[in-house]
Amino acid sequence: MRTGVTGMIQVRSEIGRLRRVLVHEPGPEVDRMVPSMMEELLFDDILFGEAAREEHRRLRRLLQLLGVEVVETGELLAETLENPEARNWLLEVLHPGLPPRVRERLAELSPGELARVLVAGIRRDEIDEPCTVDALYALPPIPNWCFQRDPQIVVGEGVVFSAMATPARWREALLARAVFRFHPRLMPAWTVDPLEPEADRTLFLGLHRPRLEGGDLLVLSDDVLAVGLSERTNTVAVELLARALARLEGAPRWLLTIHLPANRAFMHLDTVFTLVDRDAALLHEPVIAGDRPAPVAAIDLHGENLDPSPAGTMLDALADRGIDLEPIPCGGPDPVEQQREQWTDGANAVAVAPGVITLYDRNIRTAGELDRRGFRIVHADDVLLGREEINLSEEHRLCILLSSHEISRARGGPHCLTHPLLRDPA
Repeated sequence: MRTGVTGMIQVRSEIGRLRRVLVHEPGPEVDRMVPSMMEELLFDDILFGEAAREEHRRLRRLLQLLGVEVVETGELLAETLENPEARNWLLEVLHPGLPPRVRERLAELSPGELARVLVAGIRRDEIDEPCTVDALYALPPIPNWCFQRDPQIVVGEGVVFSAMATPARWREALLARAVFRFHPRLMPAWTVDPLEPEADRTLFLGLHRPRLEGGDLLVLSDDVLAVGLSERTNTVAVELLARALARLEGAPRWLLTIHLPANRAFMHLDTVFTLVDRDAALLHEPVIAGDRPAPVAAIDLHGENLDPSPAGTMLDALADRGIDLEPIPCGGPDPVEQQREQWTDGANAVAVAPGVITLYDRNIRTAGELDRRGFRIVHADDVLLGREEINLSEEHRLCILLSSHEISRARGGPHCLTHPLLRDPA
């Protein structure tokens, strides 16, 4: 854990007016992905890059029209690597896993080119080695980096770094560490790193390696964080997170742990639950509020010990801590549509302001359910072309539907694609 000077970040809720957001446009790393990489990366298909980029650009332009400063992570990384200390740190931590020719190639690149290559990868024929069907890359691309929710989590004025579950995503978290440790625009007040040894604990690897990904951690209020115990996040990391947060002044009071079913469809907490208003949440009903909802435990970070205590269902646990939520079922009431639209990120909305959210347009049953709950439904294209005008200070409940034919194949919705850096108090 590191403490330092407060910078340009602050997030104390999932719904406060969004002022600054971190994104990354799917670039050449997506174009370089081949079918054999799909399983490890949890993509459903290889993407048509041009179409995915067009959909991502529409999301970014929409956010800008709504008054949000959109920050491109690739640009931050290139600027970070202009700092010799940052460059040396990143190459040093990457060094042990890299072949000698790759190390030599990286060492000679400019900051901008180094940032590009660390994401897009290096083909073997680019360093005069033979490319074969089974060995295309000396440094594999990282196409998941468009999902900026996962490599880090801004909590208050600090940052929790992720410990990614699979080797295919480890480099993403290292790039995030470089940017948040060294870029002058960020400079969090404190950082928590589950992979960093501390004097009072031994770092366990292998089966006991901490695993924590950003999609599993939600900042629900000043006092409440929720973390999903999932295929991607384990109890080792949650215990370390609780201990680190308990040592911080001004940390949230409660850490709620939700034990998600071991199912690929529910890879992160934000695939089954996201806040959409001060008093409403979009959720996958069978997991969060059905007949057998996922069990929840509560850790009192201000208490004498950090033992988790049973806390009932997620909605009950939140209500007991002052967050009363109307449950809005993703896919509506029909169990078939619930499963279909949860799979296509129907529960993965991101709020631009209280009650103003974005959602993929393919989730029409979810949009219908939101309409029945008082949300005005508009398509992003109508906003971009001037056919619809939005005044966030006047909108009560609004859902903006995003074009999603291609980018949704990557298995992540608007919440996954965006990482808030600055929100107003909710």
